[in-house]
Amino acid sequence: MTLEFNLPTYLTLLRIAFIPLLAIIFYLPWQYANTACAVLFIIAGITDWLDGYLARKMSQETPFGAFLDPVADKLMVAFILVLLVEAERSLYFTLPAAIIIGREITIASLREWMAEIGQKAKVKVSQLGKWKTTAQMLAITLFLYGDNLAGFPIKTFGYWLLYIAAVLTLWSMVHYLTAAMATFKE
Repeated sequence: MTLEFNLPTYLTLLRIAFIPLLAIIFYLPWQYANTACAVLFIIAGITDWLDGYLARKMSQETPFGAFLDPVADKLMVAFILVLLVEAERSLYFTLPAAIIIGREITIASLREWMAEIGQKAKVKVSQLGKWKTTAQMLAITLFLYGDNLAGFPIKTFGYWLLYIAAVLTLWSMVHYLTAAMATFKE
């Protein structure tokens, strides 16, 4: 496999490069650090959508890009959830964060194994997985921002979205494991 670098791949690499930058900003003693982190996370989310769109639109899909994109997504989400677990220091945050991270590891491993045995199509990304991703990305953005907005309790809404994401996470994991069950039995 040759490593083909193109605009979509560079956008994916940029998302990975945002991870240490987010850590630095997260811990800065700066009054706008939370806003900067939320904006940077939103930009990362836009690059996630944009790299896939451009790869398809410009016919620049590559095996390396197909590998790197989900890795970048999982790294970003897991890293930010770990930062937020430390900041929140609450079982009510830690439990759904652990569910989300645990599911990501489980399903990534399942997809890798299914691909090795030629059954990758059974565990392709579903609409349920996309809803889960949307809920978790919105929840993370709200937690990164953290402050009330015009009197609206951002973190309260973030908790609702985080729990919705955790439920969708479990539901999608069961969906993927059920799809792979016949293969397990063989």
